[in-house]
Amino acid sequence: MTTRSVYFNSPFLLGFENLERLLERTAKAAGDAYPPYNIEEHDEGALRITLAVAGFTRDELSVTAEDNQLVIRGRQNDSADRTFLHRGIAARQFQRAFVLAEGIEVSQAALENGLLTIDLVRPKPSPVIRNIEIRQGTPTLKKGA
Repeated sequence: MTTRSVYFNSPFLLGFENLERLLERTAKAAGDAYPPYNIEEHDEGALRITLAVAGFTRDELSVTAEDNQLVIRGRQNDSADRTFLHRGIAARQFQRAFVLAEGIEVSQAALENGLLTIDLVRPKPSPVIRNIEIRQGTPTLKKGA
């Protein structure tokens, strides 16, 4: 028997295990501050994430959507043909992940002047109402339905 966390301890919250895992994953990633970023509401139903990625080229960055997550990775190639007398700008790699709500789509990404902008669109939700037939007798449990 597994126990549920404090957030989802209510017996009225059924089937929210995925959300619970997403919150735990988000809490673990919250401590990383590099690269700095902004999130802004762009138009109605649209979001824009801007990351400060100075020194990275387009080929050193990747933007992917994986399992309801937007993942941005950066990996700078350290040139072996240069000799540094002082190195204050480190060639570092990063991974920044944002959890996306169901239905949010990445529409485009662009790199300009050291800023990577990623536009997201959020479709307007439409209410879904279903009538459930009430049958006579004991219901049978269907797995995977």
